Amino acid sequence: MSAANHISRAAAWELFTRYNKDPFHLQHSLTVEGVMKWYAGELGFGDKAEFWGIVGLLHDIDFENYPNEHCLKAPELLRDGGVGEDMIRAVCSHGYDLTVDIRPEHQMEKALYAVDELTGLIWAAALMRPSKSVQDMEVKSVKKKYKAANFAAGCSREVIEKGAAMLGWELDALIEKTILAMRSCEAEINAFMEQLPARS
Repeated sequence: MSAANHISRAAAWELFTRYNKDPFHLQHSLTVEGVMKWYAGELGFGDKAEFWGIVGLLHDIDFENYPNEHCLKAPELLRDGGVGEDMIRAVCSHGYDLTVDIRPEHQMEKALYAVDELTGLIWAAALMRPSKSVQDMEVKSVKKKYKAANFAAGCSREVIEKGAAMLGWELDALIEKTILAMRSCEAEINAFMEQLPARS
């Protein structure tokens, strides 16, 4: 996966926030950005960490305004923002078998597919803890919530499990790594979200 036409991180954030204002969506995309940067290092692509992170940041660019066209509207928005085709393909691949037929092929695309839904579920589980943090989260706590079908019902267990299979990992390994990845960026994201102006 090349970094041709690599949009800067600052430009990516400006582009993302052009279409996304909801704090929930902002925090989710920042989380996926941080998790993807961690996974880049974990999987031997540390020199591409910013590229992986920007893909994570932009992955839901069309979701807030075009939820029924998720991953279908994204190419237009990303091209208008000067994003290269390799990054557009990576962003859209996380909608595989849902809205698009772009199968994740590169390790980065497989990681994005696997962690997108999982970060949401882990975050929801963390918010129920006294600490409201992933720092003291354990795999067994996530698995307990994971098995409760009505908990974070919008987070597809099928997608998470398909993502783990794409990476060749057991589900527990994916959960453990993703917790560690979320720990690595949680404090920075929380500090950033706290300084954003309140929505009127």
